[in-house]
Amino acid sequence: MLFKAVVVVAHNSPNFPQCSANVGNESRTKPEILVDIKQPLSSYLPGANQSNLQLKGINFTYNPLLHEDPILYSYFRSSCSWRVRIALALKGISYDLVPVNLLKDGGQQFSAEFKAVNPMQQVPALKIDGITLSQSLAIIHYLEDTHPNPRLLPQDPKKRAQVRMIADHIVSGIQPLQNLNVLKQIGEKKTEWAQNCIASGFQALEQILQHTAGHYCVGDEVSMADLCLVPQVSNAERFKVDMGLYPTITRINKALLELEAFRVSHPSRQPDTPAELRA
Repeated sequence: MLFKAVVVVAHNSPNFPQCSANVGNESRTKPEILVDIKQPLSSYLPGANQSNLQLKGINFTYNPLLHEDPILYSYFRSSCSWRVRIALALKGISYDLVPVNLLKDGGQQFSAEFKAVNPMQQVPALKIDGITLSQSLAIIHYLEDTHPNPRLLPQDPKKRAQVRMIADHIVSGIQPLQNLNVLKQIGEKKTEWAQNCIASGFQALEQILQHTAGHYCVGDEVSMADLCLVPQVSNAERFKVDMGLYPTITRINKALLELEAFRVSHPSRQPDTPAELRA
């Protein structure tokens, strides 16, 4: 579990560099600093069970709201939720999961309780650091900003743009056309519709990846694009799209599914996975 606290640093404290190293804080100039530590605060500071601490001229204030694990509202089969689960796993962020069944009782996402969490009535939603975020890429960007290692956006601006392009290609150009709400409107021909939407998007994506891919979507480092690719391939397989037409996509997907973060976040291994679909 990741413990968090707010550190208020005296402007004239000569001991800040030494103490900040002890708690693993990064050097900043602002007096209020958010730090992440991987042990209870008392492991670093004697008497840390008190609400306010003072050590070597530095004032420590503990905020219990930041002490709690994030809460992820997720559905096991939701590709958008899966993207976020992968990001949390890659960055080693522990979290509590609240299942939201998109089919049961007419869709639990339409309940008043969940609407209070996410007015869009969609998963995922993530409660973290005192705020609630929705939309998978917005969540992943926040995780990238607050937990930059391992990075999911390359430092090189060209590669970074390519990662964002591929991610947007999937999350804006493919997945929304075959999501649950759209398929309900299509009716009896929903499988054919989904196949056509995915195939059209994959034809373009295959061409793009032939220019950007290394071991993964962009070069040889896992990126935000990969977090979007794997769940979309799973959707394609569920709708029986012929993946033999997309060898680059298939190769990258196979390599990614060998990584632990992609395995533990897989729909077949979630708390709300039906017994008949468990790995």
